[in-house]
Amino acid sequence: MQYSTRRFVMEKKQPRKKFRNTPDEDGSVRLNKVIANSGICSRREADTYIQTGLVTVNGVRVTELGTKVDPLKDDIRFNGQRLKGEKKVYIVMNKPKGYVTTLSDPHADRTVIDLISKDICPQRVFPVGRLDKATTGVLLLTNDGEMTERLTHPSHQVRKIYHAWLDRNLEKQDFDRILAGIELADGPIAADALSYVDDDKSQIGLEIHSGRNRIVRRIFESMGYKVRKLDRVYFAGLTKKQLRRGAWRFLEEKEINLLKMGAFK
Repeated sequence: MQYSTRRFVMEKKQPRKKFRNTPDEDGSVRLNKVIANSGICSRREADTYIQTGLVTVNGVRVTELGTKVDPLKDDIRFNGQRLKGEKKVYIVMNKPKGYVTTLSDPHADRTVIDLISKDICPQRVFPVGRLDKATTGVLLLTNDGEMTERLTHPSHQVRKIYHAWLDRNLEKQDFDRILAGIELADGPIAADALSYVDDDKSQIGLEIHSGRNRIVRRIFESMGYKVRKLDRVYFAGLTKKQLRRGAWRFLEEKEINLLKMGAFK
């Protein structure tokens, strides 16, 4: 997809944070990190599981946050099952329409996990962030809880670009309002960059860092536009290049390293 540079206005980027998660000299690490590294959940979710008493260390139920363990020596169990170090896998998918990314939805007919072959990827992976059922495009899936935490936390300002098809032309005054910032029910929001696509004013390229639920659709809906189609074309340095709709691939080592370093543009 190509954007008209004439109207693509960039805001100044925030400096990236460096991520350091090294064990102590005695080999001990935080319990929530060990749980996240096992692929079960993110570190924030692990804290909740610890507080609710679902985690034991050497047979003792642990509920105190900040507890440190030795993952090589201690018997760490989640809901009775011992945690094992699982190979980390990273997948980029071109999500098709009609599939949900919320795996906890009991009413969902189809989830993006249904598209992952268990023969090729036996590990249990989870979507990083959300795309609603009708939205297509770039989706990252992994069993790396720490990376999921990093890429979904608002403070890390992960870059996303969407291609939106509207039911009518986007008026210039509304174009300017989106760049300047508008007020939604859950707070103010502004696009980081905006462009008409190929001079078609009903097609919009929008760059944003926010991960709030349905944020792109809500921006346009708040001004009376209907989003007929929405496709995410870029997420944290990843694109859907050479991936047909519904297809996926494992990330290359250099792509994984960029994500781990937070060096994506």
